Amino acid sequence: MHLPPPDSEVLSNKARIVARLRDVLPEDAVIDDPAETRAYECDGLAAYRCPPLAAVLPRTTAEVAAALKVCHEEGVPVVPRGSGTSLAGGALPTADCVVLGVARMNRVLEVDYPNRYIRVEAGRTNLSVTGAVESDGFFYAPDPSSQLACAIAGNIAMNSGGAHCLKYGVTTNNLMGVTLVQMDGTVVELGGAHMDAGGLDLLGVVCGSEGQLGVVTEAVLRILPKPEGARPVLIAFGSNEVAGACVADIIKAGVLPVAIEFMDRPCIRACEDFAHAGYPDCEALLIVEVEGSPAEIDEQLGLIRQIAARHNPLEFRESRSEAESAKIWLGRKSAFGAMGQINDYMCLDGTIPVSTLPLVLKRIGEMSREFGLDVANVFHAGDGNMHPLILFDANKPGDLERCEALGAAILKLCVEVGGCLTGEHGVGIEKRDLMTVQFSPEDLEAQMRVKDVFDPKWLLNPAKVFPLSISATRRAA
Repeated sequence: MHLPPPDSEVLSNKARIVARLRDVLPEDAVIDDPAETRAYECDGLAAYRCPPLAAVLPRTTAEVAAALKVCHEEGVPVVPRGSGTSLAGGALPTADCVVLGVARMNRVLEVDYPNRYIRVEAGRTNLSVTGAVESDGFFYAPDPSSQLACAIAGNIAMNSGGAHCLKYGVTTNNLMGVTLVQMDGTVVELGGAHMDAGGLDLLGVVCGSEGQLGVVTEAVLRILPKPEGARPVLIAFGSNEVAGACVADIIKAGVLPVAIEFMDRPCIRACEDFAHAGYPDCEALLIVEVEGSPAEIDEQLGLIRQIAARHNPLEFRESRSEAESAKIWLGRKSAFGAMGQINDYMCLDGTIPVSTLPLVLKRIGEMSREFGLDVANVFHAGDGNMHPLILFDANKPGDLERCEALGAAILKLCVEVGGCLTGEHGVGIEKRDLMTVQFSPEDLEAQMRVKDVFDPKWLLNPAKVFPLSISATRRAA
């Protein structure tokens, strides 16, 4: 995975650029020591690294605008960064860029319960949004697995989802407005604390734009009353394909759980060793959670039990207490950390029609054997958002390249069966060169014209989303 060559003029002007940034930002907000900038050389896709020219850590929208204005005038690329948890290389720097991190911008600015919204600075972590309102009986629905660490800024950039997105939707379904700073320092407000905005849906364009159009500094988020109750069940199966067929049948029956999560044997074993959640010995398991009143929960779980019975489950374990519910979810929430203890891995993010789950799981197993690399599956099965974890040895020559090739083959399969390249991780650098698999040249040109409007110099988040072979002339122009 290569990056474009750095701009030699920007590199030669580093001292002046840093001095100008220090003129408009507090002293502790500018980092240019090479030893310190290495902390920003990668994000959650740690296989690829590149130290930036410098990093800035503003505390206000005005400081973000001032920093961007300097970089715009100097022709310096800017890589926006939330908490750096991107698994697609969305915050990977280039050698001539300034990383602009919003982690210090983490305040709650307003809470309005009657109108069910909260306004926060974009560096606030996902889980702490719910933390700010849960004592009053509310919550923020999107819940990525990294929710303890990931920032709202990154959630908006990648349109993140999570385990409960089957019922509540992903970020775009829970985002009401943003404060956006454009590359030239212009501050604009999109959407707001109301149901919808007039005119073009620019908020919908910004959500999922991966830092290509501007830097989000504040967000108005929809909050919801907590449900009366919730209860998960754990269903164990003898094969991945049978578990996938059960998921398809649950969705086909019209039942809408709040979450349906899938884990296969390699992931189950790793999670057991790591979290000791008490998972059964099986090839695959589903965690299905429903919510509502006690009567509604009982009715929904009764239907799910009937559907599961047709697939001969090895075990059907229904939670009877909050402690049991927490234990059922413990392993799933620990999955990525557990896998990281046993191997280097690359986490994919293809999305497929739920009806194709059995076929795709079967083909992933076959591809794993063809490429000679193990694959662990853990994903949001209810909406077909696959997260195959390809295990490899970063210290073994050729392993990363084999991992990339297997990942590309799996993502191409997702598109072939009617799905798409990404569900919630974004394209970043990981899927950049696969965009032509899903989109025609005309499709990509239309998307790039949108970026031309917001960022005419193509300085924001370089080398992401669009294949370099197609976008290379944009910045030069």
